Amino acid sequence: MNAYRPQAADIGFILFDVLQAQDRLAQLPALADNADPDLLRQVLEEAGKFVGEVVAPLNRDGDEIGARFKDGQVTMPPGAREAYQAFWQAGWPALSGAIEDGGQGLPTVLEMVLYEWLSGANLGWTMAPGLLHGAYECIKHHASPELKARYLEKVATGEWLATMCLTEPHAGSDLGLARTKAVPQADGSYHISGSKIFISGGEHDLTDNIVHLVLARLPDSPPGPKGLSLFLVPKFYEDGTRSAVVCERIEEKMGLHGSPTCVMRFDEARGWLVGEPGKGLNAMFLMMNAARLHVALQGVGLLDAAWQKADGYARERRQMRAPVRLDPSQPADPIIEHPAIQRLLDTQRAWVDAGRVLAYRTAIELDVAKHHPDAAQRQQANQWCALVTPLLKASWTDQAFHGGSDCLQVFGGHGYVREWGIEQIVRDSRVAMIYEGTNEIQAQDLLFRKVLADQGAGLLGMLAGLEQDLAQLDSTAAARARSGLEQLRDLVRLLQAGGPGVAGPLYPVAGDFLRTVTLTLMAWAWARLDAASAPGQGGEAFARWVWPELAMRQGMIRQALNAAA
Repeated sequence: MNAYRPQAADIGFILFDVLQAQDRLAQLPALADNADPDLLRQVLEEAGKFVGEVVAPLNRDGDEIGARFKDGQVTMPPGAREAYQAFWQAGWPALSGAIEDGGQGLPTVLEMVLYEWLSGANLGWTMAPGLLHGAYECIKHHASPELKARYLEKVATGEWLATMCLTEPHAGSDLGLARTKAVPQADGSYHISGSKIFISGGEHDLTDNIVHLVLARLPDSPPGPKGLSLFLVPKFYEDGTRSAVVCERIEEKMGLHGSPTCVMRFDEARGWLVGEPGKGLNAMFLMMNAARLHVALQGVGLLDAAWQKADGYARERRQMRAPVRLDPSQPADPIIEHPAIQRLLDTQRAWVDAGRVLAYRTAIELDVAKHHPDAAQRQQANQWCALVTPLLKASWTDQAFHGGSDCLQVFGGHGYVREWGIEQIVRDSRVAMIYEGTNEIQAQDLLFRKVLADQGAGLLGMLAGLEQDLAQLDSTAAARARSGLEQLRDLVRLLQAGGPGVAGPLYPVAGDFLRTVTLTLMAWAWARLDAASAPGQGGEAFARWVWPELAMRQGMIRQALNAAA
């Protein structure tokens, strides 16, 4: 019911009216020829058609039929393979890849919009190509020339899919505990042995080959993260023989039934080193950072999908009388006229639109960090991405689940019934809070590795840039954003004054700090949306129903510091 519909005009408004993406991208020599708004709008229109017409209709079968496992083989749900073959052959996975690698050389932000839409339309299917760009970057920057010649273009174009084999049964996010072994061979290859769990797309029939990127330990490597190296192990070798990689089973999950989450066993599987020995995590971080932004956009896409369903239902469903009767001839009013329903819907809209502003700017900054001719601009862009990526991942996956549950509430009892599709979104969205480092890990990463590590200098610099951006805006939304920036600066100064001993009391409230930064950046985003005359009620809803949370979160942080004083 009520299939997901990508809205290219809404995205164009944020990219070109709110963020002026065309001006920023035009400064980058590598992308200047592809920064024309008409070209980018055309790509968005075609992407929206593919997502809406090809991928979205597969969502229900993906959930109800799911991926099937038998004798080490995985069969994907009906239509999934055909859709994926059409997807890569049309060039969609290669949007932002380098032209010399088989890509199209378009801005990263287009890729991020595409994956937001794909996630909203059919997250189970989207999990398959979700790691492609990260795998491409990893191979491009760390693999040997021989490995690049064999695998880079196949991954860049999406002809072959890739996995990220990190987690082991005894070691979840603590990768330093990994035990998978890599034994050198005389021909320069390695035999990889061990078991990995929770491997998305570890086995499937979507593509003719799968490229596994695997963390493992060389003999006599030191314990902990510094002993890990990265290896490439394909499903099939060039001569057509199959590697000793076995899918033992797929997990029975509460959601994402269309995505096979595999237990993979490596039985002396022949593979090759990617990057330097003992620096596997350095190479893998290229995949993980890209994956974190993708997961953040999963949150945005799923929340938008939940809002679309709930908004459509609320406009048609009549129940009881609204405070102000619209049509006395009808026995009841549309539930969208009830204030409680308005609040639920408008709040999610506030999160979706602000999330898009922040995520799309982050995608633009990724290209600035890669291509800008000025080193200072590249450094500022890297600083933005380092600070904003963890909060995007944590806050918008959290909101996708909790806001999706609010959208289910709009349906009343019907929301609990499968045919409406909203309960699937709630189930599917829950896992994103765990992916690529749990949201608690994201909060600790932001506070301890990104803020306290440099005594808040990087964050304060970013806040100064946002305040400069607001300087020419004279509106209530801009005043609210400036107030939030000043409050966050005061909080950072308080942390600075605490000295080296401040870290201990902050561990329990790291999530509150992340939420504080999130709300402050949302205020900036809504000031920009307001300045561009954003349609709808999202800005008012943000001010009424989201912004007041800031005082509570800051109060909890201050209380923790006072209790430890």
